[in-house]
Amino acid sequence: MDEQPRTPVSVENMTPIAPPLPTPPASGRERPPQPPPPRRRLWPWILLLALLGAGGYYYWSKKPAPPNPAAGRAGGRRGEGAGGAAPVDAAKAFKGNIGVYVTGLGAVTPIYTVTVKTQINGQLIAVNYKEGDIVHKGDLLAEIDARPYEAQLTQYEGQLQRDQAALENARVDQARYETLIKQNAIPEQQLATQIATVKSDEGIVKNDEGLIQAVKVNIMYCHITAPITGRVGLRLVDPGNYVQASDSTGLLVITQLQPISVIFTIAEDQLPAVYARQRAGQKLPVDAFDRTMTVKLASGMLTTIDNEIDQTTGTVKLRATFDNSRNELFPNQFVNARLLEQEKRGVVLVPSAAVQRNSQMTYVYVVKPDSTVTLRQVTVSTSDDNNTEVDSGLAEGDVVVLTGVDKLVEGSKVVVHLQGSGPDIPPGKKPSGTSGNRTKPATKAPNSTQQ
Repeated sequence: MDEQPRTPVSVENMTPIAPPLPTPPASGRERPPQPPPPRRRLWPWILLLALLGAGGYYYWSKKPAPPNPAAGRAGGRRGEGAGGAAPVDAAKAFKGNIGVYVTGLGAVTPIYTVTVKTQINGQLIAVNYKEGDIVHKGDLLAEIDARPYEAQLTQYEGQLQRDQAALENARVDQARYETLIKQNAIPEQQLATQIATVKSDEGIVKNDEGLIQAVKVNIMYCHITAPITGRVGLRLVDPGNYVQASDSTGLLVITQLQPISVIFTIAEDQLPAVYARQRAGQKLPVDAFDRTMTVKLASGMLTTIDNEIDQTTGTVKLRATFDNSRNELFPNQFVNARLLEQEKRGVVLVPSAAVQRNSQMTYVYVVKPDSTVTLRQVTVSTSDDNNTEVDSGLAEGDVVVLTGVDKLVEGSKVVVHLQGSGPDIPPGKKPSGTSGNRTKPATKAPNSTQQ
C-alpha cells in the first residue's frame, strides 16, 4: 500500500487543552500605569471650620452693644456703663473738731529703777521674794546673818556701862574737890585736873554710845527692805553666798511700773509750738501706740521737755507720764508717741477717702442735686485717721464721693449711696439724709493719693 503523506504538525494547528494566555502587548504600544483612586482628606476642612468658628466668636464678643436711645448723650460718657449711672458711695461734709498731732519715736522708761545692794558684809541667809513679784516700799526682801553684829553690840554695851561708871566716879571726886577747894584743903591744880578727867570720861561714854548706834545700824542693814514700790527682776545672788558692800552687781533690781514714763523725740522745728503751750500752763495729752501705730496702748500727759537739743539728730527729748494702771507699758518697750498740740473746733471735715490727688491739684468729686458729679479743687490741712480738714473749696452739707471715683468724669451721672443712710438715691433726686458713718472706706481711687 502506498503510504499517504503525513501532514506536518505545528503548534498553531494544535488544539489547546487550557485557555490561551493573554498575549502581552507590544513593547512599542505600552499604556501608562493607572493611578490609585484618590483618598478624601477631611482634616483641612475641619481646621477651616474651627478657624471660622473662633473668628466669629471673637467678632461677636468684641462687638460693642448698640447705643440705648433712652440714655441720650449721657450713655456715651465713660463711667456710666451701658446707658446707666455709676453707683458710688458718698458722705456729707460736716463741721467738727480735729486734732493737730506731733508724733515721735520713743521708749518706755521707768521713773525709778533701783539696784538693791548690801551695805554690810555677811552671809546671805534668806531671800523673801520671788522673781517678778510686785513689792511695796518697806517689804522685807532678804536677810544677812546678823549674829556677828549682835555680838559686837553686846560688847559695846558692856564697854559703855564701864565707862559710865568711871564717869560717875569722876563726877563725885569733882564735887568733893570743889568743897575742899573752898576750905583751901587742896590746891586748885588738883580740882582742874579732876574737871578734865570728868570731861574725858564723858567723851568716852559718848564714843561708846556712837559705837552702839553704828552696830545697831549694821544690824538693821542685815534686813534688806524694798526702797520703792515696783516689780522685782531676776535674782542676782542666791542664798548662802557671802556678800560685800563693794559688790557691783547688787542683790536685785526693782523697777517702778506705776506710774511710768515714755521718753520720745520730736524735731526741733516742732518744739516752739509745743514749748509755748507748755509754758502757758496747758496740759498736753500724749498717746502711746504700738510699733505699727495701729493699737493704742495708754494715754498720759506731757511732763517735761529736755533742756537742750541734740545737734547730731536735730531733735529734742520729751517725757510723758502714764498711770499704767493695767500695766500696758513695759520698761524699755518701743512705742510711737502722739502728742496733741492743738484741737481745731468747728472746721469743715470730710472722710479722708474723698480727698484725691494728682500731680496738679487736690480735688474731690461733689454730687450735685441732679445726681451728676463735678470735680472741685480743694485746699486741705490737718488730717487724722478718719477725717481731713478742708480749708477751702467745700461747705458744710456738700456731698462728696468716697468710692468709685476712677469711673467718673465731669458731669457723670451717679447713683448715690450715702454712708449710714438707707437705699440708694437714683439720678434726678436730691441727696438727703445724715452724714452717717464717718469712717474711712477701704476703696482708693487709682492715680490719686489718699491723705
